[in-house]
Amino acid sequence: MPQTIRRDFLRAAGSLAAAGLFSSRASAAVATKMKICLNTGNIGVRANLAESIDMAAKFGFEAVDPNLKELAALSDSAMNDLLGDLQSKHLVFGSYAQSFPVGQPEEAYSTFLKDLAATAKTLQRARMRRAVTWLSSSDNKLTYLENFHLHARRIREAATVLGDSGISLGLEYVGPKTAWTRGKYPFIHTMAEMKELIAEVGKPNLGLLMDIWHWYNAGDTAADLLTLKNEDVVAVHLSDAPAGVPIDQQVDSRRELPAATGVIDIGAFLSALNRIGYDGPAAAEPMNAALRALPPDQALAQTAAAMRKAFALIQ
Repeated sequence: MPQTIRRDFLRAAGSLAAAGLFSSRASAAVATKMKICLNTGNIGVRANLAESIDMAAKFGFEAVDPNLKELAALSDSAMNDLLGDLQSKHLVFGSYAQSFPVGQPEEAYSTFLKDLAATAKTLQRARMRRAVTWLSSSDNKLTYLENFHLHARRIREAATVLGDSGISLGLEYVGPKTAWTRGKYPFIHTMAEMKELIAEVGKPNLGLLMDIWHWYNAGDTAADLLTLKNEDVVAVHLSDAPAGVPIDQQVDSRRELPAATGVIDIGAFLSALNRIGYDGPAAAEPMNAALRALPPDQALAQTAAAMRKAFALIQ
């Protein structure tokens, strides 16, 4: 970390500590097993693995999403040291996200599965049990049914590989109408449709990556979340929607920090997850250009504050 950035970072951290803002539960009204998770990439902060862990601890997060390449390069002794550092900072690892080339030719997907097996071993060494991916919500060649059958087969293969190492796989649907109308044939873009795919795959380690942005854009509800169990949810992403934009005109890459505008009922979303006993990571994913333009310490402080604000809405 450059010296000037590190100095500003430590100064901001000291200010937060003095203000008593490091406790992520300081303003929470209801106890929860969910863990406020830092994903530095989601907020435009560049950091290596050690720096991201340090940032998570200093700004009051409870989990951190790691860089897989750095994890994979660690020796067993270095991995044990890292896990000890995490524990001393009262942190855990969150989840690992990766795109799946479901639409690629068989040979390419077979190569991906071999690489995925190596990824699973790395996650296992790091004592992680959560991996996530996302599905495209439209296609220009395959009809819904053709695409469904293809996804069921290939997701089953991937879930089997991950399951052999004790890793759960969370699937994210993409909800905005501006996304699922982009291709000729719309595909899965609601929770109900994703649950149908999960049931078709039939693997016990398969569940949902519940992203509040897609939940909102799909028209899903808190009642829908209450149909789930803790083990059905692998990871959670949080954001808010820009004010003054009709829901059918929302664009995936233009989001706000959690609880920033109140357009999305984040209190209802988190309260429902809390009621089903969800005990995994919840990370901010604002996809916000203004946030990404900030110095790292400011982006971290704003994200931490937004997450505390959101969690304080749990009932």
